[in-house]
Amino acid sequence: MSPFNSDLRAAIEARFAAFTRLDEPGLTAQELKRAAVALVLAHADDQSSAGLLLTLRAPRLRAHSNQWALPGGRCDPGETTIQTALRELHEELGLQLGIDNVLGVLDDYPTRSGYLITPVVMWADDSSDLVPNPDEVASVHRIALAELLRPQAFNFISIPESNRQVIRYSHFGHMIHAPTAALVYQFSELLAGRVTRVAELEQPVFAWK
Repeated sequence: MSPFNSDLRAAIEARFAAFTRLDEPGLTAQELKRAAVALVLAHADDQSSAGLLLTLRAPRLRAHSNQWALPGGRCDPGETTIQTALRELHEELGLQLGIDNVLGVLDDYPTRSGYLITPVVMWADDSSDLVPNPDEVASVHRIALAELLRPQAFNFISIPESNRQVIRYSHFGHMIHAPTAALVYQFSELLAGRVTRVAELEQPVFAWK
C-alpha cells in the first residue's frame, strides 16, 4: 500500500529530480501534432492509499471511443503541454489544478495516429468532487498504485504487423493498451526507482488510426 500523503509526494518529486526526460524521441515536432495527458495522483477508492485517475472514453467519440485513457488532448495554439494537460483535466473531469500541482513530466510518446503525447504527472489533494464530462468520459476509475506495481501487471506481446513489442496493462479483467499502458508503465517504473524508456513500445493495430 502507498499512503496518499506528503511523504509520497516528496518521494515522487525526488524521483523526478533525478530523471532526465526524452522529448521528441527520434522525431521532429513538425511530423506529429502535439498533445498532452494528465497522470493524476489522488486518493484511491479506499480513501487512504494513493491511486491514479483513469477514464473510459465515451462511446460517442469519433476517435478511440470506449477505450481506456488518461485525461488529455491536443494542444491549442500557443499552449505549453503542461497548460494543455491542466486544461483538458478540467474540461474532462471538472478538476481544477495549477502549476503547483505538477510533479514532473515523463518522456514524449509518439502514436500511430499522428500525435506526440507529453505525459504530465500531477498531485490532487482533493479529487472528491469530480464532474466527468459525459461527451468525453463514460466513467472514471482510481487505480491503486499497488496495482501498478504488482508482478505481471504489464505484459508484452509480438504482432505480425510490427517488429516492436506491444505493451498491455491488465486491470481487473480489462486489457489496457498503449499509448495509455506505455505512459502508465513508465510512471510505474519511475515509482520503483527505475528509468525505463517507452517510446518504442507498440500500440495494437486497432489503435493505429
